[in-house]
Amino acid sequence: MAKIMIVDDSGVMRKNIRTILERGNHDVVMEVSDGREVLQNYIYYNPDIVTMDISMPGMDGIEALQGLLKVFPGAKVIMISAMGQKAQVLEAIRYGAKSYLVKPIEAQKLLSTVTNVINLDH
Repeated sequence: MAKIMIVDDSGVMRKNIRTILERGNHDVVMEVSDGREVLQNYIYYNPDIVTMDISMPGMDGIEALQGLLKVFPGAKVIMISAMGQKAQVLEAIRYGAKSYLVKPIEAQKLLSTVTNVINLDH
């Protein structure tokens, strides 16, 4: 079981991700709708993994990833992108994201990615 923070500007997407994760026996500790909120709340919730949407208004996922890893270099972030965002995904991986998923999110793919990212240290 992992403690997970969901970062996505879409309430529907956050709900879908939460449902999948909770059915997989993970603990969703916080949902936030933009990059600034993840930077403000990460220290309080200390999640094992952050799922981060790439496209968000204000601070996008790439900026939030960079800011998060600057302060918490051990943070494990799974980027979530729409089709056609390959350049942004590659950029996120270069900056330190541990993995990525493409929307629409498939339940088994999300759960296996979480397991893989959790086990990176082991």
